[in-house]
Amino acid sequence: MKPTDRSGRGRHAKLVGAGIALTAVPAVLTLAAGVPDAHPAAAAVQRGAVVSVTRIAGMSAAETGAYLTEIDPMFGSPRPRNGVDTYRVVYRTVSPGGRPTTASGVVSLPRTPRKATLRPVSFTHGTHASRNYAGSIAEDGQSRAAAIYCAAAGYAGVAPDYLGLGLGPGPHPYMHADSEASASLDMLRAARSVAAAHGGRFDRRVMVTGFSQGGAAAMALGRELQRGADPYLRLGALAPISGPYDLRHAQIPASLTTHTTLAPKASVFYLAYITVSWGRMYDLYDSPSKVFRSPYDKIVEGLFDGTKDQDTQIMPQLPNTPIELLTPRYRRWLLHPSGPLLRAMQSSDGTCDWMPRVPVRLFAGSGDEQVAHTNTLSCMQALRAHGAEPQVIDYGPDTTHMDSLSRGVPDTLNWFQSLK
Repeated sequence: MKPTDRSGRGRHAKLVGAGIALTAVPAVLTLAAGVPDAHPAAAAVQRGAVVSVTRIAGMSAAETGAYLTEIDPMFGSPRPRNGVDTYRVVYRTVSPGGRPTTASGVVSLPRTPRKATLRPVSFTHGTHASRNYAGSIAEDGQSRAAAIYCAAAGYAGVAPDYLGLGLGPGPHPYMHADSEASASLDMLRAARSVAAAHGGRFDRRVMVTGFSQGGAAAMALGRELQRGADPYLRLGALAPISGPYDLRHAQIPASLTTHTTLAPKASVFYLAYITVSWGRMYDLYDSPSKVFRSPYDKIVEGLFDGTKDQDTQIMPQLPNTPIELLTPRYRRWLLHPSGPLLRAMQSSDGTCDWMPRVPVRLFAGSGDEQVAHTNTLSCMQALRAHGAEPQVIDYGPDTTHMDSLSRGVPDTLNWFQSLK
């Protein structure tokens, strides 16, 4: 999640030396056990098989440092150890219903003398309403920068776009944990193939992190890796940042109360996006007027068609408060979900309802104005109820949502480097 600054696109960085070359990469792995598919055609999909690879950036260590510093000064310090080569990857995966489809993402590899073994770091990004903000397309995209940051430290940076973003077809199934996890897992499979084609071998242990929407996606991916959804890859550590892990009991109530600490305009954006996405997937309403008040019932669905700029085209056309956006009946339904709305919430919630057998840190700021801090506390409690001992890193009441990204990515990588 995070609407107000394009998920890190507020800084207009330019890639240095971004030569483009097509590279043939062999397909990898067959359909993994442990990830259920509802459609029979999914059984024939070679999940994670690479469709295409395009080199989108090649930078020396100095150029990498300049790029990361322009994206975010905290990303550029300390100075990167390695130059990087970054690739746009299109790969095979499945839709929420299990039908064959494709998705895209970014793989960034370090320029090191030997690439015999690379530890993969998966970074799942925050909310994008436009497919063009995805890391595979946007030069200064949040997930591209995170992948490059990890590669500059010697890791293989892997950043999926999710379904329906970047070069993936169709609408994005926003806040749908299972498809976020399946697309992210298949991206790791594709990244493993890309690394092998360039002389690298993936370590089995995957370090998993993500921000905002990607925090919940990271938890869902970690669960699949620990379940053995892939015959080779395993979960190594888990460190999500400021995720909306509990929509039903934390995020949505905080968004709808008049005494909230959340920014009302941000809540309007998220509630509109979620409603449109769930409306497509779960048939929440037969007319937009059942959920959106006039005049927004006539425009909101068109705002979330995957082509609109969040800052200049979507936010200015939305009202300032959820009360102005949503009908009274729908607000009550959100607070007391049942039927298809309950099923929709359950498709996002529950990503912390398991027992990780690896180190876990939850990064967040108690002053977050977009994702309620109670989400992180709920996740902590759920993990502890299963016997896990997650450590919560609270950046305090003065840390904004985007500040938690700026601080969380470097701190997460430093923590990963400290683990044996």
